[in-house]
Amino acid sequence: MRGLLLLLPVALLVAACGGYGGGSNSAGQGSAAGGAVVQTIKVSEKEYSLSPGTITVPKPGTYALEVTNDGQITHALTIEASGGSGEVESSHISPGSKATVKFTFQAGKRYEMYCPIDGHKAMGMAGTISVGGPAGGGTTTNPEGETTTSSKPGY
Repeated sequence: MRGLLLLLPVALLVAACGGYGGGSNSAGQGSAAGGAVVQTIKVSEKEYSLSPGTITVPKPGTYALEVTNDGQITHALTIEASGGSGEVESSHISPGSKATVKFTFQAGKRYEMYCPIDGHKAMGMAGTISVGGPAGGGTTTNPEGETTTSSKPGY
């Protein structure tokens, strides 16, 4: 009984902390709890584009996308898995500010990234993320662990 009483405060603390997702910049459904970040990928947003517009992550796992608003108006970033199996959205990002979004990507799936603020996606603030070898442009990691970003003409 005494051991049970000692564990009760710890159990309450764990239960209270376990339900919190860590804010709007956390990954929610798309992320594995406690998954180590494989790599950080930098994304720039401005009126009305994402750069890079196509990203290929080299292998499944949890990645951090560091999103910088290089534009003049507020933006945000949503990552959505095909088939609705996971989604995460950043908080609003003021001009000149950054936000980091963590997401766990699975093999064989394609993901869409876009600015969810009214009309921005339709104006061109959209791109794709795939898992596996590079398919023409995007961000990849070479064997030395360095990040390489290539882009299509016009980015």
